[in-house]
Amino acid sequence: MRSEPNAPRRQAREAALRILYFWEVGQADPREAIGAYFQEHAPAAPAEVVEFASTIVLGTVTEIGGIDALIERHTRHWRLERLAVIDRLILRIGTWELAHRGDTPAPVILNEAIELARRFGTDESVRFVNGVLDAILKTLDAGGSTRPAESS
Repeated sequence: MRSEPNAPRRQAREAALRILYFWEVGQADPREAIGAYFQEHAPAAPAEVVEFASTIVLGTVTEIGGIDALIERHTRHWRLERLAVIDRLILRIGTWELAHRGDTPAPVILNEAIELARRFGTDESVRFVNGVLDAILKTLDAGGSTRPAESS
């Protein structure tokens, strides 16, 4: 395990990405996807990792309509369904985190999303994710909004 201070949160974000992939592609129930992921792929994960990954997944799924609308406003000439699945999921995670940043500074959230894009996306993913999330951050900050509209 890494000794860097953000390692549990980084591990949780990666787990959340994998769980959301299972949720989206496999049409799995989010809670079942969380349980299955940690049981099969990370049974020894620390409670902090499981808790933060679960928070990201359930928060993202709960607010998916508002998150997707916010992303679509900032992906010029790209419909959400045309984005690569991994890029779309990283944008959703990053958008949810930016809207609920609490104790995590926005630059850390952006950097973590970029690292996910670098690790799991294509060569173009890093610039694309960075640009879209930066624009979303400016919108959230300018509007004083802390959350995308909840889905119905």
